[in-house]
Amino acid sequence: MTSLTGRALRLTVYIGEDDTWHHKPLYSEIVHRAHAAGLAGASVFRGVEGFGASSRIHTSRLLSLSEDLPVAIVVVDAEQRIRAFLPQLDELVGEGLVTLEDCEVIRYVGRGADGDEADPKGKRSL
Repeated sequence: MTSLTGRALRLTVYIGEDDTWHHKPLYSEIVHRAHAAGLAGASVFRGVEGFGASSRIHTSRLLSLSEDLPVAIVVVDAEQRIRAFLPQLDELVGEGLVTLEDCEVIRYVGRGADGDEADPKGKRSL
């Protein structure tokens, strides 16, 4: 597991839910490439409403037929590792927004071998 504390970069990629790469969801390709690159982690968040450069509003409201909801992929890791990953995004993201923000990692703890969250004091978390 990657050790990560202190200064870091948060990479956020905003795309549409229906965006694809070789017939599979683009957000999935980005997450799998981040994993293959050894980055600390990635999460995908689905928006309920939003608009981007096209100024077209996408919403999950029933009266709207838009299904291409906004999606944000968030990756946090050390600056040099995030910057090394950016060329892959250039290849993948044709339309969307990519941002970088400085952040500070306070705690980065994975799950133990038995599936419980690891705790430095030996306690089990629920």
